[in-house]
Amino acid sequence: MSAVVPTLAASSPMESLGMMMRALKLPAFAHYAEEIAQKAEREGWTFGRYLHHLAELEIDERRRRRIERSFNHSNLPRNKTLATLCRARLPAKVAKVLPRLCEGGFVERGDNVLAFGLPGRGKTHLVSAIGHELIQRGYRVLFIATFALVQRLLAAKRELRLEKELAMVDRFDAVILDDIGYVQQSREEMEVLFTFLAERYERKSVLITSNVVFSEWDRIFKDPMTTAAAIDRLVHHSVILEMTGSSVRADAANQSKKEDSTTLTSSATIKNKQVKIDADGEV
Repeated sequence: MSAVVPTLAASSPMESLGMMMRALKLPAFAHYAEEIAQKAEREGWTFGRYLHHLAELEIDERRRRRIERSFNHSNLPRNKTLATLCRARLPAKVAKVLPRLCEGGFVERGDNVLAFGLPGRGKTHLVSAIGHELIQRGYRVLFIATFALVQRLLAAKRELRLEKELAMVDRFDAVILDDIGYVQQSREEMEVLFTFLAERYERKSVLITSNVVFSEWDRIFKDPMTTAAAIDRLVHHSVILEMTGSSVRADAANQSKKEDSTTLTSSATIKNKQVKIDADGEV
């Protein structure tokens, strides 16, 4: 069966070219063809250079759109990026390994990243920043709270479509599970979480944040054997990041109090000076 070629009516060769480029799904070609043609004519470009430049613009535009789609599908916190991460607060070992993680080699190997620390130590910001960098490098990333993923998989299991749901999540090169330590699952919920981790083992990467150390993970998986099996799969190929130090949120709150106190003190000083001026009638 022969393909149907649409009829393209245009008032000029350049307009006709633009229509054909859009029909071929080359929007950047269509958008820049005339502009670049004028530049090429002024500067005496060859046809080869002209087409090469348009191809570069098309590739750049497709990459930009692909990254934008990946961000939209990732659910990553928009403000938790590498640029907003306070690296001075990072433990020395974490700061040392961070650039290598952002390059994405661990995703190619199907390795995991496990970030441990007390609440407020910046675990979520750290893994989110890594996620943003991975997307810039062409990887597909999903950020999701652990409880939300568990409920999503549990609903799929009850509707007899767990395999399909796992396949949908499997399209992401890296899945960030936030706050696994806050999950207190029933046995049924524990089973779907373990199934998810087992499915990705040695194939796709998982980045996990937890305020609960491994020795207390029996609170999550309930069964000692399942707990040991889950930890074994996660740790086998992984980078463990220990987030120590003081709480980011507590420090921010204390700094805010200091600033408020300074503002109040300055206001009181100005007011006292004003009262003295009013009383004396002069400065």
